[in-house]
Amino acid sequence: CYYLLETIFCCSCRSLAVGHQYSSLGTQRILCGSIPGLVPKQLRFCRNYVEIMPSVAEGVKIGIQECQHQFRGRRWNCTTISNNLAIFGPVLDKGNDRESAFVHAIASAGVAFAVTRACSEGSATICGCDTRHKGPPGEGWKWGGCSEDVEFGSMVSREFADARENRPDARSAMNRHNNEAGRVSVNDKVFLKCKCHGLSGSCEVKTCWWSQPDFRVIGDYMKDKYDSASEMVVEKHRESRGWVETLRPKYNYFKPPTEHDLVYYESSPNFCDPNPHTGSFGTRDRVCNLTSHGIDGCDLLCCGRGHNTRTEKRKEKCHCIFHWCCYVSCQECVRVYDVHTCK
Repeated sequence: CYYLLETIFCCSCRSLAVGHQYSSLGTQRILCGSIPGLVPKQLRFCRNYVEIMPSVAEGVKIGIQECQHQFRGRRWNCTTISNNLAIFGPVLDKGNDRESAFVHAIASAGVAFAVTRACSEGSATICGCDTRHKGPPGEGWKWGGCSEDVEFGSMVSREFADARENRPDARSAMNRHNNEAGRVSVNDKVFLKCKCHGLSGSCEVKTCWWSQPDFRVIGDYMKDKYDSASEMVVEKHRESRGWVETLRPKYNYFKPPTEHDLVYYESSPNFCDPNPHTGSFGTRDRVCNLTSHGIDGCDLLCCGRGHNTRTEKRKEKCHCIFHWCCYVSCQECVRVYDVHTCK
């Protein structure tokens, strides 16, 4: 079960934090003063935009779900901690690695996506459809429908999520960059969606509008960015406000990262064994794929410790028959499967 957002994208131990005392995400009116951990800028934003705060929370939720989907077969599978304030644990508390980079990016993208979608659906009175980016229509179609206002959704994500990332240290610089990379991915994947109008489905008139894709498209894109993330090194230099940490690419012979890319400056742990310092739960008792040679295979996922095999009976529908017209009848069969888990 997912709970109401307590605070997100923190530099502290409450990064992407949730509280058990709150109701389900997006279903209750949010009282900004009751959300612990907000910095003054976040609190002001919450009070000014209280009607879209459920969409902010919904965005974090879909970011979590997408993270768990993308890493479902990996040693670190984006596990959340139900009895801890930080739903991603020390991976965000202390990590400056690829995993932390991905989580910040996908959650930031989720907030931008959810707010944009809510505006286009008329869920909030302070925002709506985008009328600024229409331009001239193409041949055979005209503008219509409701173009989704990605700029507004990104603004909300930026103002709220980046409010805590104002320290002159490397972690804030990394988090700001990856938050923005997540938002850029949403904007990059907007496409022209069209609908035909006419008798019997003819396309006498075609109207088009800008639309966000399914969030899975953004998740797949960000997973590719995770795999190709740029390793950085921390540099310190003095400015008028004092010492400031910045990031630069570790390897000069690689193309420097752009606003589309993820960055990190610490290596990831192997996540094989439980380690509360790194946020690793280990892979013991994780289900593995005996026939796979990839990271989800028993050899790699189990870190060479071997695996156990047990049989499991499952009830499934079988021998289904379509009856005219119009229903399907099925029998119930019991099938036996081998289940392999890491030692």
